[in-house]
Amino acid sequence: MKFISPAYAIFLCITLIFYWAIAKTQSHKLWVIVISSILFYISFRQLQYFPVIAVMVLVNYWIGKLLLESQIIEYKEVQDRLGDDYFWRWLPRGRQQRKRVLIAGILFNISILVLAKYIPFIVSIFAPINPNGLQPIAIWLKTNFLPPLGISFLSFESAAYLIDVYKGSPATGNLLKYAAYKSFFPKLVSGPITHYHQFAPQLNNLQFPSIERLTEAGWLIASGAIKKTLIADNLATFVKLVFDPNTLDRAGSIDLWLAIFAYGLQLYLDFSGYVDIVLGTAILFGVNLPTNFNFPYLSTSIADFWRRWHISLGNWLRDYIYIPLGGSRLGLARTCLNLMALMLISGIWHGADWGYILWGFIHGVALVIHRLTHVLSGKIKPLALFWQSPWGHISGWIVTQSLVFITWIWFRLPNLAQSNLVFQHLWGYPRDAQFVTKIYLENLNLADSQIFLVLLGITIAMTIAYIFDRILKLNLNWHLKLTLIPICLSIVWLLSPPESLAFIYFEF
Repeated sequence: MKFISPAYAIFLCITLIFYWAIAKTQSHKLWVIVISSILFYISFRQLQYFPVIAVMVLVNYWIGKLLLESQIIEYKEVQDRLGDDYFWRWLPRGRQQRKRVLIAGILFNISILVLAKYIPFIVSIFAPINPNGLQPIAIWLKTNFLPPLGISFLSFESAAYLIDVYKGSPATGNLLKYAAYKSFFPKLVSGPITHYHQFAPQLNNLQFPSIERLTEAGWLIASGAIKKTLIADNLATFVKLVFDPNTLDRAGSIDLWLAIFAYGLQLYLDFSGYVDIVLGTAILFGVNLPTNFNFPYLSTSIADFWRRWHISLGNWLRDYIYIPLGGSRLGLARTCLNLMALMLISGIWHGADWGYILWGFIHGVALVIHRLTHVLSGKIKPLALFWQSPWGHISGWIVTQSLVFITWIWFRLPNLAQSNLVFQHLWGYPRDAQFVTKIYLENLNLADSQIFLVLLGITIAMTIAYIFDRILKLNLNWHLKLTLIPICLSIVWLLSPPESLAFIYFEF
């Protein structure tokens, strides 16, 4: 079921009727969430993977409950029932047992993720050892193996839940509430990654949204649909034509640069459009989910970019990878190693191919260089003054966004043979005349100069939106948003491409 479709609109309306009008108790509302989420997931024709998701929910609930109960025993009941001397001799052993339970839970989630997503990639790595035996298996797996939707997000959310409970955050003894948290269909497939202690309390006092909140929900859904179908999907047509593996070697340098720029905008508008729809849908259920973007293409450093792009993933990596490794507390060399580990894990998480790993490695190197530059700026005053000046901000923006957009090549073409071809042809490579005719005249009916103006116009529009929102602090009132919602949805209905594409992050 596509998020932007009449089928989803009908499904959402029916679910909301059951949720607010028929379900009278919290338990009934939770059942509505769980059942609707099951139907939503099955609609993607991945029924065979539903048992995997169900097992993940049950096992993580059980482990979380075990950690909670052991914590209660460890710190309260045992001390009351036993003498102080015995208690303090028993306590370290209890902590070790809890830690083993936590490690087992984390390994369970990682194992599910690896088995469900990375088996074809792992087999392909070892295929050269036994080409006759493993190579056919690797090819078959890569062709026929489809990872479960949302498995990456579910795995990270589940691991975070167990770690939070181990550290003392509240766990749940209510399986239905935990299942509703894990399966909540707006965020089920591609996040944002949400902590249980942020989500669950909202279910305790559900109230029908006010007219202002309903309008905000409708506005987020409508603006997200505009981003996705009207802009991102149309950009995708051009990107797909240029980056087609069958004709990639016929594209000239100009075509490749335009496609890189277009893909960077497509990726952002596609994913942020999805998040807008998710946030708007959640509001209709009386739930607020964390935001995931903060104008990342206006970042002036790579560190700032990662504070603004896919915020929920960045926060997860910071809290559960970077800080436990020591963060920036153990010296400069260790900090640089931690940053590299952080981004390599991010690359591996995004996809099972060498291109994603290389993408993560390059971003790790960029973060290390940024950290070293920051340290030098603290010792060299003219350098610090330069980065604080307008020219420093402009220079930082140019360097950061150039790196970000160029490295998106590995995102779009994770196959290294294809991405390397793009890098080889970025400068001074001539275009194939027939390729130009096919792309611009036959398929797009636009010249390359017009494509550039479209991309420039989108960039200017995003900059204006930032100025109004963050600098001038001007926002549309709910009355105006309520008027614009049907207009936006009508534009989507009339002008979107005939075939709406799947959201890009569904692949991750």
